[in-house]
Formats: sequence, structure tokens, C-alpha cells
Amino acid sequence: MSFTDSAEAYAKHAADSANSGEADLTAARKLLRDVFGYDKFRFGQEEIISNVLAGRDTLALLPTGAGKSMCYQLPAMLLPGVTIVVSPLVSLMDDQVAAMREVGIAAGAIHSGLNAPEVMDTFRKLHNGELKVLYLAPERLLQRSFQERLQEVRVSLIAVDEAHCISQWGHDFRPEYGQLGEIREQLPGAPVLALTATADAVTRQDIIERLHLDDSALVQGSFDRPNIRYLVQEKYKPRTQVLKYVKRQRGASGIIYCGSRKRTEELAEMLMREGIRAAAYNAGLPHDQRAAALQGFIRDDIDVVVATVAFGMGINKPNVRFVMHYDLPRSVEAYYQETGRAGRDGAAAEAIMLYEPGDAAWVWKILEEHDETPQLRVEKQKFSAMTSFAEAQTCRRLVLLNYFNEYRDKACGNCDLCIQPPRQYDGTVDAQKALSCVYRTGQQFGVHHVVDVLRGSQNQKIKQFNHDQLSTYGIGSDHSAEYWVSVLRQLIHRGLLLQDIRRHSALVLTEEARPVLRGEVALTLAEPRLATTAQLNSVVEQGQHDKALFRRLKKLRKEIAEREGKPPFVVFSDVSLQEMALLLPSSESEFLRISGVGQIKLERYGEAFITEINDYLAAEN
Repeated sequence: MSFTDSAEAYAKHAADSANSGEADLTAARKLLRDVFGYDKFRFGQEEIISNVLAGRDTLALLPTGAGKSMCYQLPAMLLPGVTIVVSPLVSLMDDQVAAMREVGIAAGAIHSGLNAPEVMDTFRKLHNGELKVLYLAPERLLQRSFQERLQEVRVSLIAVDEAHCISQWGHDFRPEYGQLGEIREQLPGAPVLALTATADAVTRQDIIERLHLDDSALVQGSFDRPNIRYLVQEKYKPRTQVLKYVKRQRGASGIIYCGSRKRTEELAEMLMREGIRAAAYNAGLPHDQRAAALQGFIRDDIDVVVATVAFGMGINKPNVRFVMHYDLPRSVEAYYQETGRAGRDGAAAEAIMLYEPGDAAWVWKILEEHDETPQLRVEKQKFSAMTSFAEAQTCRRLVLLNYFNEYRDKACGNCDLCIQPPRQYDGTVDAQKALSCVYRTGQQFGVHHVVDVLRGSQNQKIKQFNHDQLSTYGIGSDHSAEYWVSVLRQLIHRGLLLQDIRRHSALVLTEEARPVLRGEVALTLAEPRLATTAQLNSVVEQGQHDKALFRRLKKLRKEIAEREGKPPFVVFSDVSLQEMALLLPSSESEFLRISGVGQIKLERYGEAFITEINDYLAAEN
């Protein structure tokens, strides 16, 4: 069968392959090239897909933009029956369904945003074996009546997206997600694929236990997003800073996160008065207004959305070029996930945060007003780690990666602290004092108690534990509390100390601390400084491609998308357009070499884009 007939031909070919027992990696690689337009799998995808095809439960930890959805979409084409995908938000389901249908995968969703005839049509397709992928919210999947329906069809795979929502230790815990383990009893023959981009060691273990993934494979990619430049700027005239930054981006897509609904609306109005195509998004706005903002953003009619975290996991837009945090996020996981919405297509992107210590103090005040509970202790620990990131004096990427237990010691060269390094000093003696104090206090106390011991504080807690009798008591009295907090935070960032979330954020020494304590290695630390951000080129000006041609191709993409009633990125990603503007394909064979161009997209769009490129080259010559 020719792979150039139609999108349906791909799906039928995949189904035939599965029915004849050919559901293996050879067939998967062919579909990857012919359907999705990629020459090779990204890191972790092949291993995950191999596990899924073999029927093995798998926990996949891959960063945002690493292609997690491919890990169930492609197997769904090869496996008999239907793949069930548990997804948290309606907009995310609809976007994924549209993208899969674009490449010929029979996909559907059942959610509260559909009317009764649409739901019944999806049920009909499910029972007739016409669906390969079905998206559901956890609440729907947990309904007894729906589970009875699933007993009547063949379920080949259960994929749980945003699996960190399962864990009570995660930053976005949802009780309904926590009950998904019972599905294993209803569908014991279907393997489970749990996917997330943000899960520390405690959260990972919770996911495994709650989903009963006792004999599962763990595939963990790097948390690094090298295409994202991390920037933190001192917050002094925030509105002026926002406007100046957005204007420098020359119409690129971006998200600005704020801590309050009122602020999102005020900032959006300010940007619009300045001629920026912007919109506000928060949970207090009417549904129609929120929907219009989301759709306008997805379709590139709106450049900047100013939002609360309500504008969250449902964003399926790969060409977001920047994410700005006007206010400090509550956790590193939330920050990582929100900044991860920039540059999902792999092209250059920026994550910029405006930070003022008073903002952190305000959040701490709110946290302290609540009764102490295990969940509140988790929130405090996570917010403490977030403030440590904002106040870091070492490479920000290292701080992020070390938080997720991915320890590195080589600076990234692509964050504000690498671009404008703070002054360094030999911090070996300071590190030894701090590490010794952690050890002498029994590795059972948090940062502030250790600092109090170092500085010789006479508070009641120190006397209660007789810590005023320790050899490390008062050995750091020549420096301020802020100084020692900075030292301890840097030691955490460097992987010499851990904060145990299960024991009230107690500091614990790692193996990496031993050679420093023994004086076998020297340690360089950063002196405190006021954060500044270099004046950098706009994100859209980065890269070696022809910028003028890229703008023409973006315009063509937008015209085609409007004509076909779909988001521009569904036609081609920014990365594909950048490759076109760099490699200048002038024939079908050359066009097929562009990343993201398969046979289907060649047939649909190849002629228009090749013509545009050739016309541009002719005009230039």
C-alpha cells in the first residue's frame, strides 16, 4: 500500500500491521517517518514505546517539549483496540484530538464541554472499534457506568498524562487522580503508561504506589531544556519592565503569569493601550472571554496572554517564545512546568522572572497564617526552594536540575548568572563551617535553625536541644543571617546538602559533602549581589535562519491555518519554518528532509511553501 494515498491509509496500514502481529519498533520507526515526519526518536521515546508495545507498565519522566504524547500516540496506531488517555483539562484534550486527526489517527474525547449527540457519536465509534485514542478526565474514567462500557471493548493501553497530579507530595495534587489505581482492577490486562515532566523522588514513588506500578520500567530523561534561557531581574518598575521586554520581542507569542486576577487585567489593559495584541485570562472572567483569549492565543491572533495559573496545563501551543513571571511562583515544580510552556518546539525561548524579596515575605506571611498540616509543610518546603532559585548566585539551570536530583557542576552559559556572573570567592571554610553545623545538629533541622546555631543565637529552641554546647555554636557570628542562608542555599544547589521534605525540610549531608569537609577539595561560592539582566537580543532574532523568509513563511502558515480553521502550529511548527528558512528546500525531496514534514504534510502544504521559498529566492537574486 502506498503511503501517499491519504491520512486514513496510514491509520489502516498501522491497524493491519498490529492485526498481523507486526507491532514492533520497525513498524514504529516507519510510522514516525511517514506519518509524523521525524527521522529518529527523541531521547527516551524508543525505550518507552518498546515497553508499551511489550505490554509493560512504564513511568516516563520527560521534560515539557520532549514528545511525551508520541509515546502513546504512535503505539496506539500499532496496537489493537483503543488507548485510553487520562488528561486533566478539556482544552488540552481537544487540541490533542485535533492534532492527531491531522495526521490520520482516529481520536476522540468525552468531556463536559460536548453536547449529548457528540458524546453518543464518540460512544458509537468506541463500541464499533473505530477509535484508536480516547481522551477522558479522571472523573469520567472513575464512573462505574463508564467502566462497565470499557468492559465491552478492547483497551490496549492506559496513558495517565500529568501523572504528578496523583501524588499528595506533588505541586498540583488532585484527589480524583489519586483514585486511578482502582482502574487496574477493572482493566487488569492493559498496561499503564504514566507520564509527567515534574516529579521529584518522593512524588515518583507516590505515583508508583498509587497506580500499582510495582514491576514497572522507569524511563527518565534529562530535566534540562537547553533552548530556554533563564533570566531573573530585580523588580523595581515592574510595569515599565514588562512593557519594555514585550516590545523587544517583536510580536512573538508569550505568557505573563501574575499572582492575582486583578493584576492580570491591569497589565493586559496596559499592554493593549501600548498597541500590543494582549488579553487577560483568569478564573474570575466569564467563560466566553476566557475561551476567546485562549483561542486567540492558540491561533496567533493574540500575542501575549496575561494570566493566573488558571491558564495552565491546557496550553498546547509549541511556539510560545517567552514566559514571564511577574510574581514569584509557589514551587520550583510549578515554575518549571510554567516556563516549560515556552519553546516546546525546541526553538530558542526565554523564561524571565521579576523578583522582589518583599513578594516572598508576603507569601510566607500567608502560609504562616494557616494551621500546620503535612500538606502545609510541603507547601512551605517547595516555596522555600523557589525563593532559593530566585536568590541563587550560581547557574540557575544547575539549581533547577539539582532540585530534580540531576546533579551537574558545569554552568550552562545560557542564564543571567552565566551571562553576567556574580563575583566568586573561595568558600571552602564557610562551606566546612555550615556542613559541620548540619552534621553536629544531627541532620534533623532546617536552614534557619542551622543559621541560628552558626551565629550563636540564644533563642529557646537552641537551648532546648543544647545546641549552644556544640563546637559549631557561634563560629559564624561574624556574618549576617542572610549571608549564611546564601551559603546554605548554594550548598543545596551544588548537591552537598539535601532538604528532606518528609522531615520538616531537615538538611541532610550527601556523599559530595565529604571531600569538602575533609579539606580534600576547594569550593568556590558566589558573593551576594543585586540581580541584573543583560540587554539581550529578542528571542525571535536568535538562530542562523533567514529572518525575513521566516516572517514570510509565518504569514503563509497563518493564511493556510485560517482557511482550514486550525491553529497555525498544526500546519507547521516554528522549528520546521526555521529549517525551511535555513535549508531553503526547492523540491519535494528536499522538503521531506525538513523536521516535522511527512508524506501527509508534503501533500497538503508542500507546494505552497516550496513556491513561497522559490519566489523569495528569485526576488532576492
